[in-house]
Amino acid sequence: MSPSALAGAADASVVALAVSGDHQAFAELVRRRQGMIRELMRRLSGDRAFAEDLAQQAFVQAWRQLGKLQSPLAFGGWLRAIAVNVWLQEARRAPARFESAEADLPEPKPEGLGPGELAAARLDLSRALLRLREAERVCVVLAYAEGLSHGEIAAATGWPLGTVKSNVARGSERLRAWLSPEGEYHER
Repeated sequence: MSPSALAGAADASVVALAVSGDHQAFAELVRRRQGMIRELMRRLSGDRAFAEDLAQQAFVQAWRQLGKLQSPLAFGGWLRAIAVNVWLQEARRAPARFESAEADLPEPKPEGLGPGELAAARLDLSRALLRLREAERVCVVLAYAEGLSHGEIAAATGWPLGTVKSNVARGSERLRAWLSPEGEYHER
């Protein structure tokens, strides 16, 4: 199929072609999904350049595992699960890079900041996400940024449903506390 025909084809058709080994079809799937995967990786890593590398790794793994995809209609969730696993593997391989960055991100000081600037500094969601523990960050990003249910997060991560629910609740609580006007959080 020509690249222009692929561009107009339904996802399921393009996925089916890619599963059969069509490189152009897979390139079309990458074109369609790369923004979503890059943004997911950016939210998880906090580093745009590193997110690009992780997204590329996810697509390479997806190409290698494409034969395992059971339904072309499941491609989006399947690809997201691969991306999350790429991030988790990297986090296990180089844990210092992904440890909670809380100690490295000092609370903004009021000196020199205008009335709205301190509030804006506290409301930096990307910065706050980096303060979460690895598991909390994954679960919160998948729940709120990606719109996944707890069950879908459990499927994507391979974690028990109760663990996912706990991480979403704990991470959400920590974010609410950090992003509140008081900007404080105390472990319980």
